[in-house]
Amino acid sequence: MKMINSVFEKSSKNVNQCPDNKLVEFALVGRSNVGKSSLINSLLNNKSIAKTSSKPGKTILINHFRINDTFYIVDLPGYGYATISKKIKEDIKVIHKNYFKSRKKLLYTFLLLDIRHEIQKRDLEFMKFLSKNYCPFVIVFTKSDKLKAGKINDQIKKLKKELLEYWEYLPEMFVTSSKNKIGVDTIHEFIESCLKKFSN
Repeated sequence: MKMINSVFEKSSKNVNQCPDNKLVEFALVGRSNVGKSSLINSLLNNKSIAKTSSKPGKTILINHFRINDTFYIVDLPGYGYATISKKIKEDIKVIHKNYFKSRKKLLYTFLLLDIRHEIQKRDLEFMKFLSKNYCPFVIVFTKSDKLKAGKINDQIKKLKKELLEYWEYLPEMFVTSSKNKIGVDTIHEFIESCLKKFSN
């Protein structure tokens, strides 16, 4: 799939400000600084459409990007911050709760995990939250360029084993690197497949 026309549409402080439920959506969410904005820039082939920051808590808005006038890519606030106030943490929880319960055209959520680290408790809690709210999700491992090529498969096996301690079945998984554009085409193909199924 070619994302020929990608436009930043708007930032919303709450779900009520989001665009009308006319186009389907794919949401991206993950822990603080997992690489959401960088992955969006790679997916949309635009180095600056999503603003990146090394400061945790930079994105506490819902950001909608309209693609080919057909669907939205949605950048959601991250979770698991250690250096932000309790109030902001609660605000983010409310945003997540309201978003996933109200967005009727949400097709899939891309749950981003840093491939270098063990699965965190907050990641497992978020997976459970998505499942409880009947929100289909896939796992996207980010920053694979930070590992030596020979260690990537071993790390994936290790992370799958960790997940199987909590889940009987695992969702579809993608390995990505925004720096090297690894996995970008595969995610494009996944999105295209989802859109075709929805249109049928």
